[in-house]
Amino acid sequence: MNKPVKITTDSASDLNDLFKMRDIGEFSLYVMLGDDQYLDDVDIKTPMIFDYYEKTGKLPTTAARSIEDFYEYFKSFTDQGMAVVHIAISSEISSTYNYANEAAARLSDVYVIDGKSLSSGTGLLALAAADLRDSGQDAQTIAETIEKRKSSVQASFIINTLEFLYKGGRCSGLSAFFGKAFSIKPSLQLINGKITVARKFLGSFNKNLLKYVDCTLSKYDTPDMTRVFITHTHADREAVDIVRKRLIDYGFKPENVIETIAGSTITSHCGKSTLGILYINDGNK
Repeated sequence: MNKPVKITTDSASDLNDLFKMRDIGEFSLYVMLGDDQYLDDVDIKTPMIFDYYEKTGKLPTTAARSIEDFYEYFKSFTDQGMAVVHIAISSEISSTYNYANEAAARLSDVYVIDGKSLSSGTGLLALAAADLRDSGQDAQTIAETIEKRKSSVQASFIINTLEFLYKGGRCSGLSAFFGKAFSIKPSLQLINGKITVARKFLGSFNKNLLKYVDCTLSKYDTPDMTRVFITHTHADREAVDIVRKRLIDYGFKPENVIETIAGSTITSHCGKSTLGILYINDGNK
């Protein structure tokens, strides 16, 4: 008989209420405001990020939890006779995967996957893993399936302000045009786990949203229609509605278009009003 399976992922997967709704464990990462340390989505929310930056002009910083923290977290499930499948945000942008992997090596039946993505791009993999769990698959099969599918995640964002990303140094290529024109709105893409500039748009943020969606779906044109995320850092309602309508025009059912608010980890690097569409691009329906 297969062991019960616990699906877990980092708080930076930005699943909001879906963590609890789909019984996915949320492992909170650290966010620091100056000398004060907080746990993402536990004792810090995104408005605190904006308030801190407006008052101090300083960026928040983020950090992975320790190997021992991961070990104790995984052990809390294995002690109950469960197997664990953990999907980590990309090892190219965080040490989370490496620490989780080292912790898992000390336990049995803990599988750690480098999601090669972030935000709800990683969340998509966690939800796909939960789908497999709910269909009765064992942990090893789930882990192997998600490993094969992770390269199909389309994770991209359009940025309203470059300040956070530029100052944080998280995205290669931004320095080439930062400061040249405040009207530039770059689209960022996760490629092989790294954040890269995919394209740049000129003009107002909301006016370029349709172009961003069209460019993304024309390039990554075999979406799994099961779910698509609109994930944003408190973008205005008009912006979200523009994108939602366009996704429905492309054939996504309204109930499969899921809106989430990016947590403090992602917001610390992207700034306010960043918005992305994220889906698995492998054609499965």
